[in-house]
Amino acid sequence: MKKGFLFFAFALIALAFGRLYAQNEALWLRYPAISPDGKTIAFGYKGDIYKVSVEGGLATPLTMHSAQDMMPVWSRDGKMIAFASDRHGNFDVFVIPASGGEAIRLTHHSSGDFPYDFSTDGSEVLFGSSRMQPASSVRFYSPRLFQNLYSVSVKGGRPKLVSAVGAEHAHFNSKGDAIVFQDRKGYEDPWRKHHTSSVTRDLWIQDLKSGTFRQLSGFNGEDREPVLSSDDKHLFYLSEKNGTQNLFKLPLVTREAEMQLTDFKDHPVRHLSISSEGTLCFTWDGSIYTLKEGAKPVKVKVAVMNDGRANQLQNVPITGSVSEFSFSPTGKEVAFVVRGEVFVTNAEGGTTKRITNTPQQERMLAWSQDGKTLYYSTERGSSWDIYKATVVRKEEPYFYASTLIKEEPVIATGKEEFQPKVSPDGKEIAYLEERNTVKIYNISSKETRVVLPDGRNYSYSDGDQYFEWTPDSKWLAIDDSRGFYGARNTGLYKVDGSQPPVYPVNSGFGDGRAKFFMDGKMMTWANNREGRKSVAYQGSRELDIYAIFFDQDAYDRFT
Repeated sequence: MKKGFLFFAFALIALAFGRLYAQNEALWLRYPAISPDGKTIAFGYKGDIYKVSVEGGLATPLTMHSAQDMMPVWSRDGKMIAFASDRHGNFDVFVIPASGGEAIRLTHHSSGDFPYDFSTDGSEVLFGSSRMQPASSVRFYSPRLFQNLYSVSVKGGRPKLVSAVGAEHAHFNSKGDAIVFQDRKGYEDPWRKHHTSSVTRDLWIQDLKSGTFRQLSGFNGEDREPVLSSDDKHLFYLSEKNGTQNLFKLPLVTREAEMQLTDFKDHPVRHLSISSEGTLCFTWDGSIYTLKEGAKPVKVKVAVMNDGRANQLQNVPITGSVSEFSFSPTGKEVAFVVRGEVFVTNAEGGTTKRITNTPQQERMLAWSQDGKTLYYSTERGSSWDIYKATVVRKEEPYFYASTLIKEEPVIATGKEEFQPKVSPDGKEIAYLEERNTVKIYNISSKETRVVLPDGRNYSYSDGDQYFEWTPDSKWLAIDDSRGFYGARNTGLYKVDGSQPPVYPVNSGFGDGRAKFFMDGKMMTWANNREGRKSVAYQGSRELDIYAIFFDQDAYDRFT
């Protein structure tokens, strides 16, 4: 009887644990790195580094820090793990014993540092960093785009430059005399899928002794994250050459045919690593998989049995991370954006009121001329829209001291609409539609009209289109490329469409960001004709402010 009861009790415990395990199966695991012996996987999850058996099961945390820890990399002997952490502001390289212990910081630079591999003897860590390129580099000066490869001792010290060719995801071969890597040719989101262009990544191998390079891929799409077999005879990498990004095997010595090893659909394979005995490890659709050649991918079920490193709700200070701000015309309050939310504060300091509270992003602030309405852009629906906020109670004159705020859409269609600017007379709103068309919305009639038509400008990133009202609300000064990519000319557009645009400057070096003074009789603009020219681009251009006058009396008063 007792044996039967004990068996039943153990069965209940096992069932309960099994259900708890299933409920805590972790998803969206990132940067899995399989150990050299193929028995353990280190990975990133919710900003910390964990370890788990290659068979799956309960994961053990290696780090539990409030900072973001990611990108674990094993040493060749399996005794150490390098990782990136932003514990000191930007990402630096740290090392920690694979069995657990204290993390040691190796790099100290204002640029982000990201580990890729250990040297073959385990004495150094190879990492990528967007530090200044040498003057002899063809990529000087573009530190924001292209990473150099450096190595640093596991004991710390001054890093040494290994290569300045714009390399990412680099790994040594077995002898340590060559490096395989993916290149970077230009600005493009690394997570973008299915694009084919001149900046997609290719794979290379660099002979460190001779300094020579050999290109290993040529597909007009993404080839990335190369790793070598332990005998250096085969290269494993990820590619979109057959549609969805999958895993491929490329012979480097023999004349074997290239092989596709996985055939996942819909979602890309990412974060490739390999053990010394040839077990491949990667992620797909948020989970970790392993693959032994000739077999099928095996999902590694991982459980994380803790409540996380912090509360789900936190009080976060809103000072020091303001992305934009705008003074009210009254001068009494300031609207600003922090973490995609709109706030208004007393201009003299003290009281601050939160205006928006959504999981979506709000930005691009604009006040009405009486200071009683605040306009902003939001992506709450299926596209960017323009909303407004007003104070509900008339006895409360200021946003920062109000008790009730009313939000409502102003311009909200299925198109992208943002960057509102209210006319000085308060009757109309100029805004961008579909990123490059300048339109005007009449607040009273709720009708819209086109000022700058589609096709004259090209938007490469948010905020690169500029327009400004004249003080009489009859014109818009627009940065107009006139159909030529990269050109910039200040065009004065009559908002009622009664006459063609006027270009008052035409400097030849581009003119933009016009502003008006002296009741609209003086216009300033930014120009680089006296500084380093864009025709001989050397990084940041030197800009000066120039003025033009539409009235002789205004010019005489100015001089």
